[in-house]
Amino acid sequence: MKKRVILSVTNDLATDQRVQKVAQTLLDMGFDVLLVGRLLKGSLPVMHYKHHRMKLIFTKGVAFYTEYHIRLFLFLLFNNAEVLVANDLDTLLPNYLISKIKGISLVYDSHEYYTEVPELQNNLFKKRIWSAVESFIFPKLKHVFTVNASIAEIYSDKYHVKVNVLRNVPRKSNFKFESKEHLRNQLGISTEKKIILLQGAGINVSRGGEEAVAAMQFVENTLLYIIGAGDAVPILKQMVVDLKLADKVVFIAKLPYHELLNYTACADAGLTLDKDNNLNYKYSLPNKLFDYFACGLPVIASDLIEIEKIDKQFPFGILVPEVTPKLVALAMKDIVVDAPNYKHWLANIEEARKVFCWENEEKIICEVYGAFL
Repeated sequence: MKKRVILSVTNDLATDQRVQKVAQTLLDMGFDVLLVGRLLKGSLPVMHYKHHRMKLIFTKGVAFYTEYHIRLFLFLLFNNAEVLVANDLDTLLPNYLISKIKGISLVYDSHEYYTEVPELQNNLFKKRIWSAVESFIFPKLKHVFTVNASIAEIYSDKYHVKVNVLRNVPRKSNFKFESKEHLRNQLGISTEKKIILLQGAGINVSRGGEEAVAAMQFVENTLLYIIGAGDAVPILKQMVVDLKLADKVVFIAKLPYHELLNYTACADAGLTLDKDNNLNYKYSLPNKLFDYFACGLPVIASDLIEIEKIDKQFPFGILVPEVTPKLVALAMKDIVVDAPNYKHWLANIEEARKVFCWENEEKIICEVYGAFL
C-alpha cells in the first residue's frame, strides 16, 4: 500500500504552483498525495490531484485562522497519513500537534519569511503570536524547506536547524508555445505595440504595481498588462482612471496557470518590483521571475539581494536601484525601445532556463522524502 502524504495550505489550491509541483513529484515517487486547502469565492478548479477544500465561515482575521486551525486539526486527526506537510507558518501548529499525537513525520515548507510579511509589520500583537508559534515549533523540526538561500540562512542561524532550499521554479516541459505573433492574434492582443507584463497571485501593496502604472504616463507605444489578483488591484484600477491611462493599461483577472503562460509568452518584458521596505520582500525571490525566464522574457526588477545574485549569474535585463515611476519608465523604454542588449539578455535567459527548472530543484525533495518510503 502506498504511503500517504497530506499537504496543507491556507490559500487557494488552484493557484499555488509550488504545492502542486511538490505534489506531482511525490506522486512520481510513489506516494499517495492529498492536498488540503480552502474553497474561496471564485476559486478555480483543482486539476489532476486528490484534494479536500474547506468552505469556511470566516475568510480573514483572527476568526479565520481560529476556524481554519480547528477544522484542519480535526481533519488531520480523522484522516490517516504517514507524512504531514505544513506549507507556511499559518498551517504549522495543527500539523505539528497531530504529528506528535499520532507519532508521524512532519515536513515544514516555508514559502516566505512569514513573521516579516508586510501584513504583520503594523500589528505587533499578531506578529508576536506568529513569532511565538514559530519559536516554539521550529527548533523541534527535522525536515524543513524554504524558497531561497537568504531565508534558509536566517532560519538556520536562528533555530540551529538544517533548512533545505527549494526554489519555486517551473518545469521545463510546461513551456511549449506558438510564435509570439500567433499567440497575440489568438488572444486579441495588439501586434503593433510593445507589451510589458506584471503578473502574480499576490499583486499587493509595496510590490511595485503603483509605480508601474504611474510609469505609463511617460512611455509611448507600449501596453502594460496586469494579470492576477491582490489587495493593490483596486488601487491600481483607480489610478488608471485618475491618470487617464485606460488606453495604456489592461487588467485581466487571475487565470489558470497554463492560460496565464500564454499571456506571459506574448509579452516583450516582465516586471517584478517588490520594494525593500520589509524583511520578507528584502529577502524574497519572486516566482514570477522564473516564469518570465521560462517564457523567454527579459525582466525589469527591483535590486533585491536574491534577484541580484541571479542577475550576476545570468544578466537578464534591468535592475532598478529604486522603485519610482520615473526610474521604472526609463527601464521600460530601455528594455523594449532602445535595447541593444536585448539579444544578449535572451541568450542569458535561455541558459538560466536550463538551471532554474523544477527538474533540478526536485532532487532535494526526492532525497528528503525518500527516507519516508
